[in-house]
Amino acid sequence: MIVLHPASLWEKKKGNVVKCGLCERRCSIEEGRRGFCGMRVNQGGLLYTLSYGNLSALESRPIEIKPFYHFYPGSTALTLSTYSCNFPCPWCQNWHISKRVEEEGRFISPEEIIRTAMARDDGVCVSFTEPTLLYEYCLELFPLAKKTGLYTCMVSNGYMTEEALRGLKEAGLDAIKIDIKGTPQGYEKFLKADGMIPWRNARIARETGMHLEIVSLMVTNVNDDEEAVSWVIDQHIENAGVDVPLHFTRYFPAYRFHASPTEIEKMEWAYNEARKKGIRYVYLGNVPGHRYENTYCPSCGAVLITRYSFQVLSINIREGRCPNCGEHIPVIMKGGG
Repeated sequence: MIVLHPASLWEKKKGNVVKCGLCERRCSIEEGRRGFCGMRVNQGGLLYTLSYGNLSALESRPIEIKPFYHFYPGSTALTLSTYSCNFPCPWCQNWHISKRVEEEGRFISPEEIIRTAMARDDGVCVSFTEPTLLYEYCLELFPLAKKTGLYTCMVSNGYMTEEALRGLKEAGLDAIKIDIKGTPQGYEKFLKADGMIPWRNARIARETGMHLEIVSLMVTNVNDDEEAVSWVIDQHIENAGVDVPLHFTRYFPAYRFHASPTEIEKMEWAYNEARKKGIRYVYLGNVPGHRYENTYCPSCGAVLITRYSFQVLSINIREGRCPNCGEHIPVIMKGGG
């Protein structure tokens, strides 16, 4: 059952045209038409969302799969998504739901999500497709989660407006992972988008007290060259800071993009370059068993969290510090330990 739910963050223009303020595309939408994402529709000069409670997926998943490495390691989050996206990435891993504008998904209320999560999980996460499309739903879901002691997080491309990001924070968003697609030139070529918006939102997330982690999917022949990687590292230092985790993730062919998987040597170069420039917590993803999946103390090099793929094998942090040298480690742990 599709729920035509009143949308937030829009303004009326001349005639019955409305301007959406959810993401930085800021679509002008004529009556009877939809925005770029396909999930916000103008009916009678009013903007509605088609995504409220219209879920494409719901499953319990390890927090490391997002990936969040410094946010409740070893926990699980009830993860949900809707359909469609505001980015047309040709390498999308979740194209089977992000490339569909579905009007007959499963309707699940925020209250049912909370009941399900409380029975088996530590938190809730909005992911798989762009979570900003579930904005109005999140404004109801997150306060319910906080009341019951569940954490809240989302996995985003970071292209929401500042108003939307601040609204999510006020509703109770604890953590956000922002995917960086490369340089501004790559954003323009592949996405017709402004490549500085995600970095602006990373800065706002930090300023407002959200837990933040950054992921750069290293797509072969798109953003895996040294110049592009160096630009991402520099922007990370300037906008996120050296204590915010930076994940370089291995690309595999998907959807309409068929270049070979990212070379491991290029990923290791990215890791070493980021560490050399001062980022204290750098990771390689989608390379199970690689030593750079682990968390190391940036002062003494002691192994603090051992991982294999999305599984945490051991945690060696005591009261927020390295047990070997006493260095403070910015990892949010269960029970605050």
